[in-house]
Amino acid sequence: MSVAQRRFFTEVSALADRNVIVATTAGKTFTGTLIGINPDNLGLCLAGAKDEEGRVLHRVFLNGSVVAQIFSVEKPFDLKALADRLEKVFPTMVKLYEDKGFIWVMDKVKVTEKGVVEGSGPAAERVEKVYAAFMGEMKGKV
Repeated sequence: MSVAQRRFFTEVSALADRNVIVATTAGKTFTGTLIGINPDNLGLCLAGAKDEEGRVLHRVFLNGSVVAQIFSVEKPFDLKALADRLEKVFPTMVKLYEDKGFIWVMDKVKVTEKGVVEGSGPAAERVEKVYAAFMGEMKGKV
């Protein structure tokens, strides 16, 4: 798999659990939360979807061959900007794993877009404070 293909699948995978709009080759549109992606054919599963007539559908499964476009409704979380911010507080102790969606701080505190998900103690508390300040600033920009 080429670097470009890996990047493409990383971008599509990043849409998981986010609100999207999917347009089909038949001209239909569905809005919902993307909860499943088949990497073999780009088939999609949407939860809590609405069609263009406003009908709410519990689940919509779309074969990849009918998916014409996928629109991201939400702005993606800027993990790199958070890593840069953490690097200022913890110089040379921050490792960004953007493709996996997390940051390691001091090899013991794991941070995602949801905050500190692994680790405890003073370092984790400091990381959580940096995260909270970062999120507050991001909300102010919206």
